[in-house]
Amino acid sequence: MSCVKSVNKKLFSAKSTLILTSLLILMFFSSCHVYSFKDVSIPPEVKTVKIGFIENKARYVDPQLSPRLTDRLQQKITSQTRLTRTNNDDAHYQISGYISQDNITTAGISNQAAATNRLTIGVHITFLNTLTGKTQEFDIARNFDFSANLSRQQAEAALNEDILRNLSDDIFNRIFSNW
Repeated sequence: MSCVKSVNKKLFSAKSTLILTSLLILMFFSSCHVYSFKDVSIPPEVKTVKIGFIENKARYVDPQLSPRLTDRLQQKITSQTRLTRTNNDDAHYQISGYISQDNITTAGISNQAAATNRLTIGVHITFLNTLTGKTQEFDIARNFDFSANLSRQQAEAALNEDILRNLSDDIFNRIFSNW
């Protein structure tokens, strides 16, 4: 009989620990809101945005990066804001920029040889609010690690989606969420 009580006690203890842990995790994630994009703040009088081509002025020029990043940023802004995209110079918000950095360094060494390389992409953005006349300039840089066994072209192909998503998210958040 005491053996049954002992087993029941252990099962109850395991279940209550699991339930408590689950509740704590649920509470943490529901209150965290770290990656929420609901904090987009655009004054009601702002209606239009002009997004200029993001040129590549880095030492190494990936010919696909500029047009893809420009396109991704345009898609993100038009799909996640109420702003109308225009090419007019009287747009309420004007966004321009250039890729300032595109280089590879060694990130990890194993047995006297490079094991991991790091691709760093940097973008300089100029944001003009024509209604207030204020200009804001900032730099975004992201690192992307990859196996040293890959060539630059292989790494860029494998990391392409991550590069575009992370850089466009960072630019968007900096402009619209004051991050």
